[in-house]
Amino acid sequence: MRATPIVPVALVVGALLGWGSGTGLARRADPPAAEGLPGKALFAQYCAACHGAEGRGDGPSAASLPIKPWNLTEARVLGHLPDEFIRLTITKGGAAVGLSPLMPAWEAYLGQEQVADLVAYIRSLAGPRQEPREVFAGPIDPPGAPVQPILFSHLIHAGAFQISCQYCHADARRSQYAGLPSVERCMGCHKIVAAAGNPEVQKLQGYWQRREPIPWVRIYKVPEFVYFQHRGHIRAGVACQTCHGQIQQLMRVPAIEGPNRVNDLLNLVGLTPAPAPLSMGWCVECHRATNRAHGIDQPSVSAGTAAPLDCVTCHH
Repeated sequence: MRATPIVPVALVVGALLGWGSGTGLARRADPPAAEGLPGKALFAQYCAACHGAEGRGDGPSAASLPIKPWNLTEARVLGHLPDEFIRLTITKGGAAVGLSPLMPAWEAYLGQEQVADLVAYIRSLAGPRQEPREVFAGPIDPPGAPVQPILFSHLIHAGAFQISCQYCHADARRSQYAGLPSVERCMGCHKIVAAAGNPEVQKLQGYWQRREPIPWVRIYKVPEFVYFQHRGHIRAGVACQTCHGQIQQLMRVPAIEGPNRVNDLLNLVGLTPAPAPLSMGWCVECHRATNRAHGIDQPSVSAGTAAPLDCVTCHH
């Protein structure tokens, strides 16, 4: 009797997924079987030595590495990451996305089509399947983001690993400011996680050893005559993304919000453009919408509101 070959579970999952290689997860019209994905041979040639034949991070070279390669079959982590992140990691190497430089850059050896095939195959390994709406779309590195002393990626921390915003920004729920995590809080994880083999974590360890704060470049700042309180918004159930956008999808955070001259000039000539994010008009419109959502169509300025509209709320 002829033996029936056993197909690895990860490949069966890949056959069921059949994800494309565009931004996010796009279904192919006729999803191919994982065995037939052209990226399989590329994965075996370039990735399996560290990530293992099935992508579980258990390749023959993995044991000697100071940082264990990612388990590519775990959709809990990989499933949220956009194709752009995977492509950038493959082509530019781990250091380009804040990960270990031990992940080499393959840009000189792989063409765009080969990279797309490799991304599609890596997607096929991860399970359980993520719905397209659960995957971040990008871009992950928008223009206007300042260079920070450490490449801290919200995409990895808040996105892939789902770390709560308030774990790091603990002051947001109890004060005017969201605050920044202390070096001690960061080291609480990184004494163990990526403690060796990642230059960005080594920078953090340097600040810790020298007992110095990290000189982060400030991104968000309201004018001095504005009083904004994080505590009230957090207690009202306002999500961080309402004001800061989908920050968990960004590798670097841009500073493009607030009043700008284009909107000022358009208003000056009699046009009525939509207010820019984090400008006064934008905040007022949000408060009005919140009141309407609570059934308050014509609120008093100073009383009976879910979101206050009195000038002294922010200017006092």
